[in-house]
Amino acid sequence: MQSGTPALPIRVWDPFVRIFHWSLVSCVLINYVLVDDGESLHQWLGYIACGLIAARIVWGFVGSKHARIASFFPTPARLRAHLTAMRAGQPEFHPGHNPLGAIMMLALMALVLALGLSGFLQTTDLFWGEEWLEELHEMLASTLIGLAALHAAAAIIMGRLEGVNLVGAMITGIKRPLNTGAKRR
Repeated sequence: MQSGTPALPIRVWDPFVRIFHWSLVSCVLINYVLVDDGESLHQWLGYIACGLIAARIVWGFVGSKHARIASFFPTPARLRAHLTAMRAGQPEFHPGHNPLGAIMMLALMALVLALGLSGFLQTTDLFWGEEWLEELHEMLASTLIGLAALHAAAAIIMGRLEGVNLVGAMITGIKRPLNTGAKRR
């Protein structure tokens, strides 16, 4: 977190983070929209998604500055400062994830892992055909899609509030000012 917005553009997301992000988005959307539950492709996309999460967790300890979990972990103090600034109408600039974005990222990753586990358990003898587990898996999937939509909307809204192209940064790796004339500090 920094007070005021530094001179933009600023390099933030490394290639691994961007490839991880869009690969995970692809796995989730293809599985939710195009592939029928229980198909081999559905299962493999789920396993790939879990593998991506595992790789991202490792990268969170050994990766570039803004990819490291320590740089964005949403501590109570960071969250309080972020919410206070938001309420005051002066959102702080965060080179990486802001605390609310970090909570969302961690929640989305936890949901993907829970989906992977619940999906895998359905293939075991112990839980084969268990209706409650199928319902849990479906509920987790719906929650994931809902939170992913909220995440996308928040990226657009926060980008406007901060005057930074957050969506573009996840494509190019570089945070740039929006061309809307939005005021930056």
